[in-house]
This record gives sequence, structure tokens and C-alpha cells, in this order.
Amino acid sequence: MAGTELDDAVTRLGTLLTGIDRLAVAFSGGVDSSLLLALAARALGRDRVLAVLGVSPSLPEDERAAAHEVARHLGVPVAEVLTREGDRAAYRRNGPDRCFHCKDELFTRIGDEVLAAYRVDAVAYGENADDARRPDRPGARAAAAHRVLRPLADLGLGKSDVRRLARACGLPCADKPAAPCLASRIPHFSEVTPVKLAQIEQAEAALRRLGFADFRVRHHGDVARIELPPDDLPRAVRTPLREALHAAVVAAGFRFAALDIAGIQSGAFTLPLVRAARD
Repeated sequence: MAGTELDDAVTRLGTLLTGIDRLAVAFSGGVDSSLLLALAARALGRDRVLAVLGVSPSLPEDERAAAHEVARHLGVPVAEVLTREGDRAAYRRNGPDRCFHCKDELFTRIGDEVLAAYRVDAVAYGENADDARRPDRPGARAAAAHRVLRPLADLGLGKSDVRRLARACGLPCADKPAAPCLASRIPHFSEVTPVKLAQIEQAEAALRRLGFADFRVRHHGDVARIELPPDDLPRAVRTPLREALHAAVVAAGFRFAALDIAGIQSGAFTLPLVRAARD
């Protein structure tokens, strides 16, 4: 990519952030929030940007460590806040609005613990223009309620733009697959519990060690329904990988391992309910 596109994004973001002295970025280590952090560090200066990482049982330890690595790469400090969405009955109930309660908890904690302590003027998060058009993103309502900025969406940057700019920035997560929180693996109206989250985290960590890069382990009680990209399905059912995959899932506390031949599906649980409600 020509440097002019990256320079243009930095300039436009700087204009968008006019009047903001210090910015906190709700940061997960995913490509969206990482790009926002990188652009903000260039537009405002690294000493005027803070990465805020929400930590709870729904965040895998691997993702937590990877987020810190991205922030170190950018030279931006990280503040961790412990979020307690699991204390909220509405979150545990796991309706289609679960993400609202999770994000509301995160932004509440940032407001209570970060803004004054770090002398931050504003908070932003990494919603991109494609996400802004999706109906299954109730977390956006929480962001609006807390007046959290969404610069990537406001600049019209979709997912392909984000990845292209992330590569231009040299971000280590530029091609990282999407990694929604662990609670997104639990079907709606099935309670979110620490035990279920730990089972999912253990099973997905095992898949990563077995060489899979993009996947979901959906929690259906005794059954772990494994979603993989279609190209990974053939090798997943070949011995000895098939046996190792099954053993890993059973070791995580499931009785059965099922491979979903539909492949990996974004919004698998939420989108059907949202569409039904609109219809």
C-alpha cells in the first residue's frame, strides 16, 4: 500500500479527534482496536494514548497476552480493568442483547476507574464501518449511551480497509482471524457460567496447539460443536489429528465432539434471532 493512504487515515483521524488531549482506546488486541490504537498513536502521539484492556473470564489468557504484545509493539501503555459482567443477571441470561451488558460493564468500569486516574478526555472503540451496518451488534448501543467514539466507522473504514491499513502499520495482528469473546460460543438463553467459559477456553487453546488458526468451539452442554474454515475440514477428520482433536475436547470437559460441516459462522447464534425479531 502506498504510504499516502496510511498518512491520509492518520490525518483524517487527527481532524476527528480535534480538541482531545488524551484518548483511551477500549482495546482487545484484535485488528480493529489495534489499528485504532496505532492510528491514534500516530495522530496524537504515543504519550497521549492509553490502551484499556477489559479482563474477565470471557477473555482467553492467550488473547490477553497477545493484546499486550501488540501494545508493546506500538509503544503504548496498557491499563487493565477487571470487568464483572458475570455479576449481571441480564448478561448471564445470555439473550441476544448479551453484548450490550458486557460493553456497558466495560465502559462503566472505564468511566469509573480510568478517566480521572489517567486524565483521559475521551474513550474510543474499534467498531468499523462494516460492523456498524450489522444488526447483531448490541454493544454499539452501550457505546452510544456512554458517548464512546467510533472513529473507524466514522471514517468509513470497513474490514478490508482495516486489514490493509494494519499491514501498512506493520501490526502483528493484521491478518489475525476475528476472535469474539468466549461467551459468544454459548447459545442464547443458555446461561453463561465461568465453568462453560473455562471449558471453551481450554478446548480452543488445544485447537490452537494442534495447528488450527481460525475456529469456534460452540458449547451445547455435553457436546462441543467445532466450526472450522471449509479448507480445514478434511484434515480435521484424518487420523491421527481426528483422535487428538477428540481427546482435547473431552479433556476440556465435554463428552462429545461434533464437527460442523457448514464451516465457521460469524454471528451464528445472534443473527437468526435478530432477523426473526425484525420480521
